[in-house]
Amino acid sequence: QVNLVESGGGSVQAGGSLTLSCAASGGWTFSRGWFRRAPGKEREGVSGIDNDRRTNYADSVKGRFTISFDKAKNTLYLQMNNLKPEDSAMYYCAADPAFYPYADNWQDESRYKYWGQGTQVTVSS
Repeated sequence: QVNLVESGGGSVQAGGSLTLSCAASGGWTFSRGWFRRAPGKEREGVSGIDNDRRTNYADSVKGRFTISFDKAKNTLYLQMNNLKPEDSAMYYCAADPAFYPYADNWQDESRYKYWGQGTQVTVSS
């Protein structure tokens, strides 16, 4: 069983930056992703990365967010720059030991076996 623990959320003003972290323990994973859920909305994929370092991004965050993975620390990161109020949400990290993500399926939540508890990001205008 892989345990995922997110950190780094907080409150910032529009235009600010935050870096989210997701520390994994208890096992090996191949693909990882960041998802978010805003109040009243469905959870959506934000970004994903696999062990081949292939990345995917939602159109809404391209050019502003950067996903990365530190293999030595077994930690996933999401650098978020130029934050907007519409980025406010609970952010979750997810991981799977076998899922091989492609551009048309990396946002499918059912593909990820392990999930963290989430970290809140609030962006004020």
